[in-house]
Amino acid sequence: MPAAGVQAVDQAPARGLITVSIMLATIMQAIDTTIANVALPSMQGGMSATQDQISWVLTSYIVAAAIMTPVTGVLAARLGRKKVFLTSVVGFTVASMLCGASVSLTEIVFFRLLQGIFGAGLVPLSQAVLLDTYPREKHGSAMAIWGLGVMVGPIIGPSLGGYLTEYYNWRWVFYINLPIGLIAFAGIMASVPESKTDSGRNFDYFGFVLLSCAIGALQLMLDRGQSLDWFSSLEIVIECVATLLFLYMFLVHTFSADQPFIQPSMFADRNFVVGLIYIFIIGITLYATLALLPPFMQQMMGFPVVTTGYVLAPRGMGTMFAMMLVGRLIGRVDIRLLILTGLSLTILALFIMGHFTTEVSIPVIVWTGVIQGLGFGFVFVPLSTSTFATLPPHFRNEGTSMYSLMRNIGSSIGISVVVTMLARNTQINHAFLAETMQPFRPALAPENLPQIWDWTTTAGTVALNGEVTRQALTIAYLNDFRLIMWITVASIPLLLILKRKAG
Repeated sequence: MPAAGVQAVDQAPARGLITVSIMLATIMQAIDTTIANVALPSMQGGMSATQDQISWVLTSYIVAAAIMTPVTGVLAARLGRKKVFLTSVVGFTVASMLCGASVSLTEIVFFRLLQGIFGAGLVPLSQAVLLDTYPREKHGSAMAIWGLGVMVGPIIGPSLGGYLTEYYNWRWVFYINLPIGLIAFAGIMASVPESKTDSGRNFDYFGFVLLSCAIGALQLMLDRGQSLDWFSSLEIVIECVATLLFLYMFLVHTFSADQPFIQPSMFADRNFVVGLIYIFIIGITLYATLALLPPFMQQMMGFPVVTTGYVLAPRGMGTMFAMMLVGRLIGRVDIRLLILTGLSLTILALFIMGHFTTEVSIPVIVWTGVIQGLGFGFVFVPLSTSTFATLPPHFRNEGTSMYSLMRNIGSSIGISVVVTMLARNTQINHAFLAETMQPFRPALAPENLPQIWDWTTTAGTVALNGEVTRQALTIAYLNDFRLIMWITVASIPLLLILKRKAG
């Protein structure tokens, strides 16, 4: 059943054009969440920036997108979904071109801010359009198509970014959005029907400001926490207090206002709430893994950027295959069993990754990635379908916005946690390993060590300490992989709350 005010799309050619058009916009935005990461060193050199300064290229985008995601549903209800979608595509494409043409750090940070503002609505709007375009019995297939962009985009982003940076330059990381944006705009303009507007709905400016301040403070705290040593920094303490204060004020306002920014009645739907929790966990497992694997392969195993991208690419193929398969199984198989299968595959992959060494072979990394990709595919499609199966259609725009917001917050928290644990565990492991480096142990006698590790010389001591640090860092990576695994294991009992069928 389509949402109120949206015309049903019955003809297959019309559905096909709508699907292709909005998926181009989704893929464009999803790839941009990770494509710029591998280009940061090149940008840093070109802009003569420090490590902290160039990180704002990522931070500005993340903060802007997080703040603007919740407002997407309200804007679509008041102005019309198609108008907001087209504006988002144009704004995102133009901002991308301006990012590529930037000549200073200030310019690129500002234009990345604009890119995040306009790109925030692309993913939730595309999900809402697909849910309304396809009848309920085909929602599984629709979510499989939508999930390809949302899940595969971030996976292929580093590969594409590494290739463009290596063989062209970092500016093409942004210029590549121009042809995609133009085709997506033309397709959306020609095929997507406009939704009925609700001009009588007042915009809750106070609620929006409170939620924006809470999300903004949280994102800044998560992004800068590790570099500032977390709560030993006054800035992090202030941001933490601000997050809790604004979030508390927002919740009080939401449950007391006549027309709040986010409708509390949405959260009476059991499947919707469980879906938000699960997509938060997926944000942790997917993005935290992608944040760990590239530096592990580059720093610990000596892979170049392009090779790292190629090794990670098959992960996306596993996700694509699983999504296509699950799209056909939904409605025939217990949805909880499909999600359990995906979680089990993810746990298996993380278990294997928790036993990696710096000598692990490329085929093992590839097959582990394929297994994890299959797991994500088996979870994402049935989860997206069941989350909105029982949610009233008039909540669809706001519901998809909340869904994307929880995924983004999960990814931010997950990345911050694993990066912090990586640094802390490296220090702890180094101290523990250093304690075993006793000169009285026969194995550490100078004649039993390679000459490069001869601790009786200054050069040998430095080299031996470097190897201890390398081993400590390797163990820290493995601990992070196991942490993500246990988070996934802990989410399994939530399946008992989900309803058996998607619809």
